[in-house]
Amino acid sequence: MSIIAISAAGIAAVLLAVQLKGLKGEYATYLTAAAGFFIFFYGISKLESILAAVHQIEDCIKINPVYLTTLMKMVGITYVAEFASGICKDAGFGALGGQIEIFGKLTILAISTPILLALLETLQAFLS
Repeated sequence: MSIIAISAAGIAAVLLAVQLKGLKGEYATYLTAAAGFFIFFYGISKLESILAAVHQIEDCIKINPVYLTTLMKMVGITYVAEFASGICKDAGFGALGGQIEIFGKLTILAISTPILLALLETLQAFLS
């Protein structure tokens, strides 16, 4: 499927959800959540080609694999946190969605801290 097909599926789900919202609001939430999961898992299926490209980059520039692995983890955390936050906000639980976003940001900060420290040590050794 292409972006056009995924976009069309998303728009169709939203249009159906708008119609269902007047009848039974919870069904609209379930429909949008199901469409979101469909798009989410389809997006995850694209990871194989992304990981192959990252491995090619790793081979070309001879970078420590830890850095690119951490970068991929950060992208994954961002994707999952945004997805979960969006579902919560769409269901009317904006505060919970905001908390998920904050937790995602803190997790990214925690994962990136060792790399930042390694960079600072390298700069310190270079400047000394």
